[in-house]
Amino acid sequence: MNTPLNRHGNILDFAISSLLRRRSKNFSLLVVYTLIVFVIASLIFFVQAMKREAGLLLKEAPDLVVQRMIAGRHDLIPDRYKEQIGAIRGVTAVTPRLWGYYYDQVFGANYTLLVPEQKLVEPGSILIGPGVARNQRIQVSDMLTLKTSSNAPLLLTVQGIYPSSSELISSDLIVLSAEDFQAMFNLPAGYATDLAVTVANPQEQTTIAAKIAEQFPDTRPILKSEILRTYDALFEWRGGMMVVILFVAVLSFIIFAWDKATGLSAEERKEIGILKSIGWETSDVLLLKFWEGIVISLTAFLVGVVLAYGHVFLFSATLFEPALKGWSVMYPHFKLTPVIDVYQLTILFALTVLPYTAASIIPAWLAATVPPDAAMRS
Repeated sequence: MNTPLNRHGNILDFAISSLLRRRSKNFSLLVVYTLIVFVIASLIFFVQAMKREAGLLLKEAPDLVVQRMIAGRHDLIPDRYKEQIGAIRGVTAVTPRLWGYYYDQVFGANYTLLVPEQKLVEPGSILIGPGVARNQRIQVSDMLTLKTSSNAPLLLTVQGIYPSSSELISSDLIVLSAEDFQAMFNLPAGYATDLAVTVANPQEQTTIAAKIAEQFPDTRPILKSEILRTYDALFEWRGGMMVVILFVAVLSFIIFAWDKATGLSAEERKEIGILKSIGWETSDVLLLKFWEGIVISLTAFLVGVVLAYGHVFLFSATLFEPALKGWSVMYPHFKLTPVIDVYQLTILFALTVLPYTAASIIPAWLAATVPPDAAMRS
């Protein structure tokens, strides 16, 4: 006598053997199914990991960044704003920052030039990011030539290269002295690119930003929380863009899978008729089709998620990184820290596994209600 456990085990064995008898058809479905799960799971992993990296990078960012705006564009800010903003109650520090961009016409790349708060390099020396080193094909002690705003060459010696572990931050970075920065851009005396403001009480950041905007109408205070929201929106938008592009492929798969699941072949209907004629109950047939559907859908889901994990966290999402990282001559080479959003994976599971499994049961129920002799003759 079969116990419920034995009966379920026998049905599962029969389901697997039934799938193997139609291996070519089921294998093609499994490949397409896995590919769709792989792509969507890769997007989920990549977007969540990039948002986490952005949050970690901005953790040490200033509480407020004050920029001066002229005609709606970012302009240099006078150093005299420093003392007036520093006098606002709740502000603990105001630091003028010097940074800018340099376009290399030879290699077609943009570099970020930065003067650090602490003096890290002497005039004539620089620190560069790994991306700059690869792009320029230079090493420590080599010379890098930049063109100043007056088109004069500025020779700089590479003092060091940032480690690859910091590449997400420093790939296109060139750290130089204030004297070399001045020689590059010929800035007027007493001006900075922007001001970094430190606030004692995080709860007062919005209030202080409003005071700065009121006292200096030509400035735009930017909160660190606003920068974080911008990065979140950016990665969500790029991830959404990829989903839209893949929507046609996903829709085609859904139609294909639904047609396969809901349309039983003559061989499958005959098989159900035989099973009914030898004493199988309708519930047994439904359980058989349930196991067939769950084996295919769950296998596709698990394999797709595992492949997506390796694709994103071991190979840095190489298949679609240009669309998600943005256009650049110098892509940073880095490995993301694994971040798994259980909620989104649960939604993906619900959208891929459950519908297919349910769709495989409905036609089986219709076929199981037909008399066995009629089913075998169909």
